[in-house]
Amino acid sequence: MHKMKRIFWFMLLPLISGVFAACDSYLDVDHYFDDTMKYDSIFARRINLEKYLWGAAGELPDESRIFGDDPCPGITGSDEIFTLMDPDLFHGKALGLGLVSPSDLKSMNSWNTCYKIIRKANMILARIGECKDITPLQRAELIGYTHFLRGYSYYFILMNYGPAVLLGDEVFDNNLESSAYERARATFDETVDYICEELEVAAQNIPEDVNILNFGRPTKGAAYAIIARVRLHAASDAFNGGVSARRYFGDWTRCTDGVHYVSQTYDERKWALAAAACKRVMDMGRYQLHTIERSNGIGGDVTEATPALPENVSAEPFPYGAGDIDPLKSYANMFNGNTYAVQNRELIWGKKSDPTREYTRQSFPIYMGGYNGMCIPQKMIDEYRMVNGKTIDQARVDGEYSETGSSRLLKYFSGYRLLRGTHNMYVDREMRFYACVGFNGCYWPASSCQNQNFRQQTVYYYNGANAGPDKAISEPRNTCITGYVLKKYIHPDDNWYNGDGSTRLDKIFPIIRYGEILLSYAEAVNHLASSHTVSMTSGETYTLSRAACMDEMIFAFNQIRFRSGQPGLTPGEYADEATMDATVKHERLIEMFCEGRRFYDIRRWGIYEEEENKPIMGMNINANSNATYYERTIVNHADARNRVVDKKMVFLPLERNEVRKSRILDQNPGW
Repeated sequence: MHKMKRIFWFMLLPLISGVFAACDSYLDVDHYFDDTMKYDSIFARRINLEKYLWGAAGELPDESRIFGDDPCPGITGSDEIFTLMDPDLFHGKALGLGLVSPSDLKSMNSWNTCYKIIRKANMILARIGECKDITPLQRAELIGYTHFLRGYSYYFILMNYGPAVLLGDEVFDNNLESSAYERARATFDETVDYICEELEVAAQNIPEDVNILNFGRPTKGAAYAIIARVRLHAASDAFNGGVSARRYFGDWTRCTDGVHYVSQTYDERKWALAAAACKRVMDMGRYQLHTIERSNGIGGDVTEATPALPENVSAEPFPYGAGDIDPLKSYANMFNGNTYAVQNRELIWGKKSDPTREYTRQSFPIYMGGYNGMCIPQKMIDEYRMVNGKTIDQARVDGEYSETGSSRLLKYFSGYRLLRGTHNMYVDREMRFYACVGFNGCYWPASSCQNQNFRQQTVYYYNGANAGPDKAISEPRNTCITGYVLKKYIHPDDNWYNGDGSTRLDKIFPIIRYGEILLSYAEAVNHLASSHTVSMTSGETYTLSRAACMDEMIFAFNQIRFRSGQPGLTPGEYADEATMDATVKHERLIEMFCEGRRFYDIRRWGIYEEEENKPIMGMNINANSNATYYERTIVNHADARNRVVDKKMVFLPLERNEVRKSRILDQNPGW
């Protein structure tokens, strides 16, 4: 009898597939029939229901895949990283080269994936009442997780594709006319509100914490933090009636009623909603910036000693200064695998990430088993300040920064080694520079490597050096084209000498962390010229304005500065809205460098075209000696020359077949 049922379904499938063709994303046709035959057993028992829920969650696009094989453009799709690697693997690069189209999204078509997950979430909500061996508390928690799953799926659609098709609780039947499955897209603001409503419901029911065995599951704080991120996004210029909203979306209206998908009218209250959402996370009292205690090199190990603070940095205990912390380790150890997830109270939501660990190979030089691929443009290097907080231009005037000559001193600090002969460009820079950047003459410990010839290495990128372009003749894409590589996720013990058999520490990827919330709060409050009262669904009420919240804005921002060993804000930096806004944007770039946020930030700020149109620059890697290497050079490679900057790339396109299936499903503008 079971076999007959399967034969019946296979015979019927060609006949009814045309009925569902209008909307296969919403119907999850690939698994529909198989799932239908299992549904009775799925919803009868809690254990099966939980497996179904977490199985659906396992299908979510992996936000830690920001390097390559990425479901969204990632760091190679922004101005943070330039790589010569294959755009078929590095999908952000494919977007930047104009290779992405509605007929070929380069494996970034997560629209379909998200709607299949949404359909499964709707099925759970529709049928969870059938489960008998479940307590009311267990049911409430599963409902909360399901709303999070649905809200997060819509969030992923919003960030990458813009306005979504909101399905509510609908689970489509299989016997309707094809026209019944057609749905117009909601507006951007409607999508934002729906996501936030879903996550508010989730937060009421899911726990505030998870045990280590369930690490990676979202919590109440994760729901609140994603709301804060979405609200900040919606308040920004490109989506809130600003100049870039008119430039990007002024002519984009819904075909069914002529309504603008993106508001063309500025609403300051959106900043208040973002500030309130951030403040709620801050008021939870569960999260704080990750810090490591200051070390005096106890036991005679001077290499571990924390360097003295510059005179202009407060020596008060953190968070009022940096007197009792190690700024380099406090930042670096969050990303390189040195800190266990349960030890990191900054981590609001994260996951163990094999892709993050494995893509560290892209930064290692070829002779150490790597690919030299994660190249940092010079403009990012220049954004890093000096150890005393001065920009390189300010320090140049004061004689503290030079692009000639080299250091005569060997410096050890916080477990880091700055070698004698290091070029002056890289001396006395802020601690996040040393945590993130591999530069010419940089020391690579690779301490776990058993071969002494590939441990404790000094890496150079000029022609003829151990990581120079001549070492990549057989595979030119393995050239460190800018002379800098990303080291943010690399631990001193990590090595790739033996390829896949070598040793790397496991990495925890922060999907969202407390540092982002602090910066987002400062950004949102800074734009509040008027006073706004916001009542949250969870019961809190906040009255916010720039004037009333000035001290708290400064305190939130200064925590980021102090943790990095930098001086706090000066009156000149926060005196007016425009100057503070520029300060926040700089700090956000550096603090969240290569965490996957920059791609979205430059779009929401409306500076995508301005930033991406700047030429890719680096050091003169074709120089034949170390002495002639240190010259800013435009990268004259075809992959740099052929980059495409187009305002349509604010969003990815919807797949062409999706748009063709529905008369009222509007494509993203320009595509």
